[in-house]
Amino acid sequence: MLAKGRKVAGRGEEMSAHYAFGPQEDDAIIKHRLLTRTTTTRGEPPLKKLQKKFMSFATVIEKDTDNISDCERLYKAFIQEINTFELPLLKSKVVVDANIREKDSFNELQVEIERQILQAQTDIEDLKKQLEQSKIERQHKEECEAIRKVIFLQPPRSETEKLIADLEKEISDLEAENVACVRTLELRKKQFALLLHVVEELQISIEDEQKSIADELRAIAEEKMSIEESGGASDAMAVD
Repeated sequence: MLAKGRKVAGRGEEMSAHYAFGPQEDDAIIKHRLLTRTTTTRGEPPLKKLQKKFMSFATVIEKDTDNISDCERLYKAFIQEINTFELPLLKSKVVVDANIREKDSFNELQVEIERQILQAQTDIEDLKKQLEQSKIERQHKEECEAIRKVIFLQPPRSETEKLIADLEKEISDLEAENVACVRTLELRKKQFALLLHVVEELQISIEDEQKSIADELRAIAEEKMSIEESGGASDAMAVD
């Protein structure tokens, strides 16, 4: 009744298989078949056949009658059934050994993959650091390029040195001119001070001369007045 669990897909529908047993039931069936060496769901299990052969052989042996030929026949049949039952076991052992080796190989592969993953993570971290370092170096290069462009816009060094030399010469000339001006100013100060002193002495001398002239004029006036007074007296005496 396996068809009961299947669904017939119509046109335009996606084909999908639906089984009559669930995953847990499938595991139980597979385990039972491996234990009983049953390869299909039909027919008698090999283990049951072996059990029947053994029971037939044991039953004949336990009889007291002279049945050696039957014992030999059943013995051979039992041995043949054992060989028939053992062959799948050997095959299963080979498969199990192969699965164990494959599992070990998968484990080694898993370990190798985990190692490669760790190595890849380490490489990624290293690459991140290198990327950050590259960004810093690129930024430095861009800054250097910007400085280089600014320097390129500046005049040549020879012109700059010539301009500096001209400016230094002009500064020297201005300093010399400043020194000369300071000296001239000091000289003019001294000359002006001397002139003021001369003017002051001249003013004093003029005031002295004016005073002397005034004294002389006063003396002359007094003398004239004295003469006039003496002349009037003489005339008065003559009239008398």
